[in-house]
Amino acid sequence: MPVINFKYSDLCGLIGKKVSKDVLIERIPMMGADMHDTDGGEDDMSVEFFPDRPDLYSVEGLARSLRAFLDIEPGMAEYDVEDTDIAVKVDRSVNDVRPHIVCAVILDIEISDDFLRSLMEVQEKLHLTIGRKRSKVSIGVHDLDTIVPPFTYKAVLPHEISFVPLAKTEKWDLEEILKKHEKGVDYAYILAGKKRYPILLDANNDVLSFPPIINGTLTTVTTETRNLFIDVTGTDMKAVKGALDILVTALAERGGTIGSVRMTGTMDSDSPDLTPSEWRIDAAECAKFIGKPVRAPGIVKALRKMGLDAIKDGKEIFVLVPPTRLDIMHPVDIYEDAAIGYGFENFGSAHTYEQTVGKKSDITKMSDRLRDVMVGLGYTEVTTLTLSSEDDEFVISGLPERKVVKIKNPITEDHTCLRSSLLPSVMRIIRRNKHRDLPQRIFEIGDALTDSKRHRRLCAVATHSKTSFTEMKSVAESVLREMRIAYTLRPCPYGTFIEGRGAEIVVSGSSIGYFGEMSPRVITNFDVDHPVIFFEMDLTDVAKNMSVRLF
Repeated sequence: MPVINFKYSDLCGLIGKKVSKDVLIERIPMMGADMHDTDGGEDDMSVEFFPDRPDLYSVEGLARSLRAFLDIEPGMAEYDVEDTDIAVKVDRSVNDVRPHIVCAVILDIEISDDFLRSLMEVQEKLHLTIGRKRSKVSIGVHDLDTIVPPFTYKAVLPHEISFVPLAKTEKWDLEEILKKHEKGVDYAYILAGKKRYPILLDANNDVLSFPPIINGTLTTVTTETRNLFIDVTGTDMKAVKGALDILVTALAERGGTIGSVRMTGTMDSDSPDLTPSEWRIDAAECAKFIGKPVRAPGIVKALRKMGLDAIKDGKEIFVLVPPTRLDIMHPVDIYEDAAIGYGFENFGSAHTYEQTVGKKSDITKMSDRLRDVMVGLGYTEVTTLTLSSEDDEFVISGLPERKVVKIKNPITEDHTCLRSSLLPSVMRIIRRNKHRDLPQRIFEIGDALTDSKRHRRLCAVATHSKTSFTEMKSVAESVLREMRIAYTLRPCPYGTFIEGRGAEIVVSGSSIGYFGEMSPRVITNFDVDHPVIFFEMDLTDVAKNMSVRLF
């Protein structure tokens, strides 16, 4: 979870009054946080916040929330946005690369060393969290006095523009930055496959930013900077806008004046838009949710302690939510804020009238027992990823094709779906260890998805020069004997096996697994050099569908 570091004196200065450390250590965790490094008389403090509150990823955001939570200034903080004549033209060429951008200016701000560190920290926290390591959102902060508006956001060819990137002294084009600059190397994957790259230019064609990679050295922010220009680009407009709102309100807490920027071209709006969202909740439903007989006035007070504005309106409560609260997406989120504002310390603890004792489920008891059985048969347990690929699952393995749960945005071609069988996963272990001494005998008891439902399965694989159908038959029958299952065998038609050397295990007329000698074609597909025998069985079908109570 995100950890913010700050100085106690700086936090008190932002709150507007001195609050004792003891009070902070007691009350901050009640907002949903964990205190770090608070011992002794040191000025340095650290707080770890839950990831659902990006508005608290800075000391400025924490100070704003504490003013409300400690009843110093309850209710929603409001910020004025002054009109400016600054504009950004958004060219349609960015639509296929990084389509969304919002901007703002911060005027007349004094930047201390503490503030500069806080600014860099919140920027990186937002990059890592809601920005998904800059792939979804990236932020650029610039010295406004070094550049000339209006600005243009467009996409250009990789060798079309050169500039000096941050922390360098040499001009590089965009392709060179991706290959040579530390940030370029780290984040080049975000622009992989793009024919054009996004760029932000001023009226003199000087580069402000090459999002999401690096700013130009021209706009470096220092303690001498007094006016800031901020750009936030990305692929999701809600996240992009939220990041800008969080950043500019944090800077306003430092005494800066927020200025608007006119977005033109493919956009036609003023940015930032700090209009709060409006909600109506049922007071009785909220009280029922939090489990306390809190009346509407109490709920209003609790919500105002959480930095929201609220008033009673009949049986309902009208709530204004600031744009920085990206976590509020449903009335339940407001109920949660009411519970936190009411005070976790006021809930007390109730003793249950029902005494229960936890115990292992049948499938877990079966799995534990089978681990002992497999180890006793000379097999070593492995644990593999539940992610696989359709190619490994069906094409390479020769197993019959089934409906799988696909990954929407897979990072690699090896992880495109959730596995439906353990065999491909275990065979990948054999492949990676083919240079090790033989024989190798490994097994896994793990989950796979059959018809989009999770099933516990057992898979055992052995490889050595003298493997045989009989060897694996003895292993499978040993397992079935230990499970006290009445079964029959029939030929298995899967292409995974050498013809005539594969068998299906049938219980009560249904197939629960299979075993045999692996086909040379499949062995070669998995890039393994020696004969392979294997056994796989669905334990869920045994424990649940067949109503068999075991061990």
